[in-house]
Amino acid sequence: MELDDVTIYIVYAFAAGAGIMFAEAAYVLLSSGAETRKAVNRRMRLQQHNVNQKEVLVQLRKERGLDGEGARFSPLAALRALRIQSGMVMPLTTFLVITSLIALAIGLGGGFFINRMQYGIMVGVALIPVVPVMLLRWLRKKRHKRFGLQLPEALDLITRGLKAGHPVPVAVSMVSREMPDPIGTEFGIVTDEITYGSDMVSALRNLYERVGHEDLPLFVTAVSIQSTTGGNLREILEGLSGVIRERGKLRRKVKAISVEGRMSAYILTAVPVLLVLAVMVLMPSYYREVAGEGLTWYLAGGSFGWLVLGNAIMFKMANFRF
Repeated sequence: MELDDVTIYIVYAFAAGAGIMFAEAAYVLLSSGAETRKAVNRRMRLQQHNVNQKEVLVQLRKERGLDGEGARFSPLAALRALRIQSGMVMPLTTFLVITSLIALAIGLGGGFFINRMQYGIMVGVALIPVVPVMLLRWLRKKRHKRFGLQLPEALDLITRGLKAGHPVPVAVSMVSREMPDPIGTEFGIVTDEITYGSDMVSALRNLYERVGHEDLPLFVTAVSIQSTTGGNLREILEGLSGVIRERGKLRRKVKAISVEGRMSAYILTAVPVLLVLAVMVLMPSYYREVAGEGLTWYLAGGSFGWLVLGNAIMFKMANFRF
């Protein structure tokens, strides 16, 4: 290869690099401008499309299943409450259909693998009520974690609003305008409920029913006591913010200390499951030959029961509620 050819390739490489950097610079400029125009939470995004604030409130309540369909007396009341606290906006009927299909697919897949479809159907039917509850509990736990991290910041924002001389409803509305989801939209619903006739304490109690976070009763009780007996709410919220932060630090410290026990439980749970899967993949006929024996299922059920019991004990020892 001659020197001129090498020079040409170097020029091409620099030109390509310059083009990539130019495209990246243009993308950063355009995306940053779009990000500044983006609404901070879902309630603010709905306000951009709906001029009437009442329509925004109705839309948010409808998405969360709070439109008064008699869920309190329904057999699915507990599942509806769990869906509300998980923050899911998918209709409950659609969600149950999807999770039922997933449960049946898991059961039928396992039954097809072991060539015993009747057992697969039984397992799939048994999983139909389990899958939606587990998924909703996981979504609620994830949402509670984000909400718990945002709550002290929201209390500090309300405190700063009170220091500036704003009334409590205006200070609460600052959270709905300046903080992202989930706490921004939840406090926005509180603000809209107060605007359309509800009192502060009732709106905050509705907030606790919608979210279900364990630190919210402290905030609701503080505002309720201040509204009935008086007092300096700013100082109360400052102390409450510090208490919630310290509770969070203690919770994370306990979680770090107990990580060894939880990891042991995870490993002891995963080892037999992975071993069974490895045997089924490497030697498919190993379990198929004894799948028709009744004793096989008794032994498998007993092993599964002991595994669940051992994990329950280990997680009970590694988890602390306070």
